[in-house]
Amino acid sequence: MKKAFITGISGFAGSYLTEFLLDKGYQVSGTFYDKNTFTNIDDFIDKIELFQCDVGEYDSFKNIIREVNPDEIYHLAAITFIPTSVSNPKTTFDTNLYGTLNLYNAVKESGINPKILFVGSSDEYGLVKKSNIPINEECPLNPANPYSISKASADYLSYFYFINNHLNIIRVRPFNHIGPRQSAEFVSSDFAKQIAEIEKGTRGSSIKVGNLEAQRDFTDVRDMVAAYWLALQKGKAGDVYNLCSGKGVSIDNILNSLLNLSEKKIRITRDPEKYRPINIPLLVGDFNKFKVRTSWKPLIPLEKTLEDILNYWREKY
Repeated sequence: MKKAFITGISGFAGSYLTEFLLDKGYQVSGTFYDKNTFTNIDDFIDKIELFQCDVGEYDSFKNIIREVNPDEIYHLAAITFIPTSVSNPKTTFDTNLYGTLNLYNAVKESGINPKILFVGSSDEYGLVKKSNIPINEECPLNPANPYSISKASADYLSYFYFINNHLNIIRVRPFNHIGPRQSAEFVSSDFAKQIAEIEKGTRGSSIKVGNLEAQRDFTDVRDMVAAYWLALQKGKAGDVYNLCSGKGVSIDNILNSLLNLSEKKIRITRDPEKYRPINIPLLVGDFNKFKVRTSWKPLIPLEKTLEDILNYWREKY
């Protein structure tokens, strides 16, 4: 039985990846930082081994890696909410960059050679010229906030450890992935949560929104974790792959699709606090390199994903 180790196992993507790997017959373990995220893994928590760990603390992290001795490592643990990274850049770098450094040093010092997936971000591309849309892996990185800077730094670090230490690292840059269980800090989940609250009668009839003009490339998280697994099975060590749908969708389109799923009459209110100081107007990816390598493509329609997100919040209330 293969052993898979997931950093950030109880997070949004981590919980779906855990389910996916359990279905594949893996022995799954991983790190978590906060027990508040256990609601994501309640249904299968008795089937996995959990280690409470701050990936920024090297010694405890190294001891866990040695104990588990995994065949595959999926490095998902990160601070991902951009406003949090702006307000607390040091913690962001401690987790996203130095946590990655600690992982690679722990693997190296343990004398093991697992396949390692480094999960970067489309935000590494940052402010992209229109001539580079859709974005492929050759597009220059131009990160524009502490989150994306920390991810781009860890991306380069991953390539260094592949070249210099021969670690079996494969890098991916996922574009926006959404689905049930995602924190309401993120736009699709935020809209759905507000709609569910309005339907329940726990808030007024108005939904608060920020910038609706930006366009993003959305993929269902369940398709995304399948891509993570395929990256380790068929990806080339040292290489980097975009993971996305290849389609640009405006935030306004996401909002209207969710509103159309509700029978309530809901007003839209612009909220200045929901606007980001640096807004990237367009992020649409090209995943052809990964498709050629693995035959992967997203299967779940965006409409289905949005309906599932809304129903998730309805069940919460």
